Amino acid sequence: MMTVLSGTGLYLPPETLTNEELVESFNAYVDQYNQRYASDIASGKREALGYSSAEFIAKASGVESRHVIDKQGILDVSTMRPQIQEFDEQGRSIQAQMAIAAAQQAMEAAHIGADEIQMVIASCSGFQRCYPAIAIEVQAGLGIEGFAYDMNVACSSVTFALFNAVNAIKAGAADSVLVVNPEVFTSQVDFRDRKSHFLFGDAATAFIVQRQDKCRYEHAFEIIDYEIKTLFSANIENNLGITNAVDAARPYFIQDGNKVFKEVIKLTAETIKNQLSRLELEGFKRLWLHQANSNMIRLISNKLLGHNPSELEAPQPIKYCGNTSSCGAMIAFHENHQDMAAGDLGLLATFGAGYSLGSVVLRKVSYW
Repeated sequence: MMTVLSGTGLYLPPETLTNEELVESFNAYVDQYNQRYASDIASGKREALGYSSAEFIAKASGVESRHVIDKQGILDVSTMRPQIQEFDEQGRSIQAQMAIAAAQQAMEAAHIGADEIQMVIASCSGFQRCYPAIAIEVQAGLGIEGFAYDMNVACSSVTFALFNAVNAIKAGAADSVLVVNPEVFTSQVDFRDRKSHFLFGDAATAFIVQRQDKCRYEHAFEIIDYEIKTLFSANIENNLGITNAVDAARPYFIQDGNKVFKEVIKLTAETIKNQLSRLELEGFKRLWLHQANSNMIRLISNKLLGHNPSELEAPQPIKYCGNTSSCGAMIAFHENHQDMAAGDLGLLATFGAGYSLGSVVLRKVSYW
């Protein structure tokens, strides 16, 4: 049975935050810190903090700006943390609000109604509550019958959810599946950390996976093959959970960037190369890669294509969205797939904490 990736949707918070604005706030914090601990710094008990710069951020990550839920809280040197109103007047969670906005776009693009969807997956790198599931809240908000659940595979959540959706369809549990990826990642970031304060933004993506005979989207892609893999590493971690959530002073997101950069590039390139060799496929028109870092995108693309990719071959919405965790690859797909011709091959690939890797081979359908 052929399964297809159908309509997609994207929600970006209206507030944008530039590198220059982040740097001004961060450097003001540095001045306060160094002044407060001047005697300890002078005696060698502490190290002085160093300034950041917009140029450093752009070179290190490729990020120039990002969309955020709360700009004011992030830039306020006294908080340096988004102050998020988690629920609206109806008691709907912020993640459900974002997911529903993206889902409505995806459903409209796919020309599908709520009564035609049997399953909802909310898949992202963190949830604002353990239960009830955000996915069930989204299901209720959209008026979908059937069942729903949450899952978390960090930045690879989107490809692992696609894997689950495909197999649910093959098992006969659903004809059409809605996947949403609501990421409020700025709530996990320590904006006092020079190494990572600039990386992330907030976003929500959504997409429909369907049986081919149920699909009415004119830009659908056949799901040819997928490869998913995990390998334990603590080089990217968030150790806050239900047993220690009261420790609000402890940073959520922790990363050894240099190790991650080297190890994830090697793991991703080798795994995908083996997948494509197994399939005996080549001539990929488009790579929709996880938007972790522009340098990682370039290096992985080079290993797969044999040359440095053009912006068209490997789109980089990271420039204006930042790293949006599980949303990144789907944002790249959402904004860069309608120009492809029937029969064109593309690769949707994610990589991140776990380590986790998901690689999905797609072909533009030709039955319209």
